[in-house]
Amino acid sequence: MATDHIRYDVLARDALRGVLRRVLSDAAEHGLPGEHHFYITFLSHGDGVKLSPRLLAQYPEEMTIILQHQFWDLVVTEDRFEVGLSFGGIPERLNVPFAAVTRFLDPSAPFDLRFDVSEALSEDAPPATAPASPLPAPAARAVEHETAETEQEPTKPSEGAEVVRLDRFRKK
Repeated sequence: MATDHIRYDVLARDALRGVLRRVLSDAAEHGLPGEHHFYITFLSHGDGVKLSPRLLAQYPEEMTIILQHQFWDLVVTEDRFEVGLSFGGIPERLNVPFAAVTRFLDPSAPFDLRFDVSEALSEDAPPATAPASPLPAPAARAVEHETAETEQEPTKPSEGAEVVRLDRFRKK
């Protein structure tokens, strides 16, 4: 097989990260249009990811956030995004490099991007116990995010992911 000196895989990945960057930049500037909302999954220990120790303990490998109703101060730069979210009633500031993002999903479109981020793991990250499997549908993903229209159930510490009903996040 011929050697790929151009690295089309890297060019395609970077172009798709550009789509993510552009969509988040537009949301930061103009807000979310219509029914659009985003599920963003990223490696908790990826290089440059900044989370509170509380969130790192709760989501030691991977975390999914939803940008829909209650988020603030979304800032997008060339290589990362920062956003404020509330987790269990406690405001948090997340700083996530695009290189650590494993999935971007807008279910209202529907539009789904998945990224191979093996190079984004930081050296102090815990070793993976099993090979990564494809992500399940959004309803089965670990999500912790509050909305003003719904009551938040008490947050309980867990070993790994917690499945949350999407109905909690829908407008009533």
